[in-house]
Amino acid sequence: MAISGDKESMSLPEIPLSTPSLLFPALSLLMLAYTNRFLGLASVVRKLQADWAASQEPVLLPQIQNLRRRIGIIKHMQSLGVLSMMLCVVSMALIFLNWQLGGKAAFVASLGLMLASLSLALVEVQLSGRALDIQLRSVKCL
Repeated sequence: MAISGDKESMSLPEIPLSTPSLLFPALSLLMLAYTNRFLGLASVVRKLQADWAASQEPVLLPQIQNLRRRIGIIKHMQSLGVLSMMLCVVSMALIFLNWQLGGKAAFVASLGLMLASLSLALVEVQLSGRALDIQLRSVKCL
């Protein structure tokens, strides 16, 4: 089979407008999950801050440090998710305007941002597990 060097055989297939729109339900649910994690952490932070103000127990410091790191990660997760959704919209607009190359590039970038966001979510889940370990270390087993 001979490899042809013409432009027609090397181009990627066109993507329909519906392809980037498939990400919207996933991104919306992802953003909802991220927001719920953030709100859950916010209530834990408020309680931990009150505990620290009352007792200043050293055992609380690792928990506070872990929470600070997790909150930073969640903010980045949310930012990457929002940027992914925005690029998805740009991709649909470019495809609608029949500029396939730009639409494909925006869609690939959107997928990359979504992957980065999910990677940070994995890191945050691991930190969440460590936070629970810290909490359980302070409980003495009978």
